[in-house]
Amino acid sequence: MHDKVDYRVPVLIEEFLIARATRKPSPHTLQAYRRDLVGVGRLAAERATPPLPLDALPVTALSPRLLRAAFAAFAAPRAAASVHRAWSTWNNFFTFLVAEGVVPGNPMPAVDRPRAPLPQPKPLRGEDTPERLLDAVARAAGRQHDPWPERDLAVVALALCTGLRLSELLALRVGSVAGRPGERRVDVAGKGGRPRVVPVEPELDEVLVAYLESRVRRFGARSVRPDSALLVDRRGEPLRRGGLQYLVDSCYRRAGIADRVPRGARLHALRHTFATRLAEDGASAAEIMRLLGHASLASSQTYIEVTAGQQRAAVRSNRTHRVLVGLVSVE
Repeated sequence: MHDKVDYRVPVLIEEFLIARATRKPSPHTLQAYRRDLVGVGRLAAERATPPLPLDALPVTALSPRLLRAAFAAFAAPRAAASVHRAWSTWNNFFTFLVAEGVVPGNPMPAVDRPRAPLPQPKPLRGEDTPERLLDAVARAAGRQHDPWPERDLAVVALALCTGLRLSELLALRVGSVAGRPGERRVDVAGKGGRPRVVPVEPELDEVLVAYLESRVRRFGARSVRPDSALLVDRRGEPLRRGGLQYLVDSCYRRAGIADRVPRGARLHALRHTFATRLAEDGASAAEIMRLLGHASLASSQTYIEVTAGQQRAAVRSNRTHRVLVGLVSVE
C-alpha cells in the first residue's frame, strides 16, 4: 500500500473498514462508517476543481477547504448528532491514513463540528412503573423455572435505588456493601477508574440481606464471602453482561411494563429513573453528579432540565389556560 504516490478515496475507505472490522464492531456500526465516509466523500468530489466522480477522487485533493465545503453541504439537512458522528468517522479515517503513511497529517481539526449533544434521559415511563416493577419481581412467577424472587428483587431494587451502571453492578462484591446499620453504603468502582460511595437506605439494606440469606440457603455460607460476586445466576456463578440484561428484561415482562421501557434503554432505564426521581425531588446537579459518577456537571444537568420541561408541559396541559385566550384586551 505504500509503493504508490496517490490513492483514490474509495480504495482507502475499504482499507479503513477492513482495519476497523478487526475490532468486531456491529454490522450497523460498519454500515454507519461507510455511509458517513461515502456521503461526505461524494460531496467533496462534486466540489473538487474540476468536479470528479467519487471513484476518481484522490486523497490528496481532500484539503481542509474542500472538506469544509463538503461538511457544510452534508450538515445542511441533518441533525447535529449526525454531523458530529460523521466528523468523528472522518477524523478516525485520517488518523488511520496518517498511521499508514498515506498522508502526512490530519486535516479534520481545521473542519468545524457541532458540539456533541448530550444523551437525553430515558427513565421508565409512567409514574407508578417502578413500584409496579418491584411488586412484580418480589413474587415468584408460576411459570418460572427455579424462581428466585429474593435475587430478582435485589437486582432491580439495587439498580433503582443506587443508579449503578451495568458494568458497576457486575463488578460489585459482597463486601462492596459495607458500613454500620443506619450508615450502610455501596462502594462503587466507577467508570474511568473513579470510585464513589452511594448510600444504602434501610429498606434497600433489608432487601439485600434477604437476598444474601436466600443465597446461603441455596449454596452455603462460602457463597457469600466478601470477595464473592454480589450478583449471581441460579447456579451461583457471577452474573455476566448478557445474563443481567436478560434478567432485567424478564422482570419487565413479568411486570407487564415492557411497553414502558424506552427503546434501547433496558437496564439503563433503571439508572435514568433513579436520577430523574432525584431531580424531581429537588436534588442539585452536583448531588446527581456525585451519586451517578458523571464526569461532568453537564450530564447531570440534563435530568434537571428534562424535569423542568416536564413540569412546564404538565402546567401547559391545564385546560384553564385555553379559557384565558381572548380575555385580556390590550389598549
